[in-house]
Amino acid sequence: MISNYYTIYIMYRLKPSVLTRFLLYRFFASFFLVMLTVCGVIFAVTFVERLSSNPDTLSTLFDAWVRLLEYVPLFLPLAVFMGTLVAFYNLTKSSELIIIAGGGLSPYQIARPFLFGACIVGIFTALVVNPYSVNLTTRNLTGHQLKLIDEAIWIRETSDNGYLTIRASGLHVQKNKNIDFKHATIFVQDTNFKLTERISANIATLSDSGIDTTDATTVNSDGVTTKEAKHLETKLTPQTVLDRYLQPDQISFWKLPKFIHKMNAIGVVTREHLVQFWTLLFLPLTLMALVMLGIAFSQTKQRRNYSFGLKFSLGILTCFALYFTVNLFNALGKTGALPPILAIVAPQIIIITGACMFITSYDTI
Repeated sequence: MISNYYTIYIMYRLKPSVLTRFLLYRFFASFFLVMLTVCGVIFAVTFVERLSSNPDTLSTLFDAWVRLLEYVPLFLPLAVFMGTLVAFYNLTKSSELIIIAGGGLSPYQIARPFLFGACIVGIFTALVVNPYSVNLTTRNLTGHQLKLIDEAIWIRETSDNGYLTIRASGLHVQKNKNIDFKHATIFVQDTNFKLTERISANIATLSDSGIDTTDATTVNSDGVTTKEAKHLETKLTPQTVLDRYLQPDQISFWKLPKFIHKMNAIGVVTREHLVQFWTLLFLPLTLMALVMLGIAFSQTKQRRNYSFGLKFSLGILTCFALYFTVNLFNALGKTGALPPILAIVAPQIIIITGACMFITSYDTI
């Protein structure tokens, strides 16, 4: 006990960076322990669930890995909160937290390494994990993963020669990024909106060079029906089609600003995409807010934190309540009731303010 006191005293008085690294290590150790536990459970359940819908074990493992990455944004804040609780519990149990506080450090000074660690996790998730996850999940898109209108795909192109309208029941993105439209019907109109051709095909493939079909049934303006391979020139590209129908969470953080600017230029509502962008941008702030909440729940004046189980349970319930609150603010941002940036930042400021008020009042008792 005495040796621990002098060790930490020297760490704080002579080499503050040593104590910072020590607390940072304890935070990451607890955080990764929680993350590995949660990820292991989700991965195992997903693997068993997807085993029957994949041809082999390797494909199932990859499918489970992709789905695990999709769940990371959902449980990451909870993992940071639980990691903070576990780290403070271990520090209290070993009397290290009591000794550190006895050395003159306030709860806010002790919180700095934890906040720094949460900031690192948030930045890494937004800049690295999100683009990697999006790249995997959008590699083999199907119509079920896109935002469709009446469960169908409608695309319209306007040009100097007239209008081209495509309706399809679904689509599949090939490895070379070309798009196969399933059960496609293509309407070709002139500048006066007169229908000149109606083309039906089981598969219509869109590439950068145009639309191609191998078994198209074409009906012209005179009612003459022909069945042959068809090629249509169009300015549509696979990327422009995907941009129109992609969900906000299917676009990488790095591509969102350019995508939002492009969609605004053509008059498409981008509130949901703005909410997604601000969510990723302020993810470090979100995780820092959960760290402050975890520290607030970890406050104790006992040498042994016997009430850890109760505090842990209350903290988890509080996190679920905050989760619904944050979703409420997100919904308000997506519907336009609140500015998107305010819908993202407001809950985090409320959490940090409440946690700081509790820590200050508790520390002065």
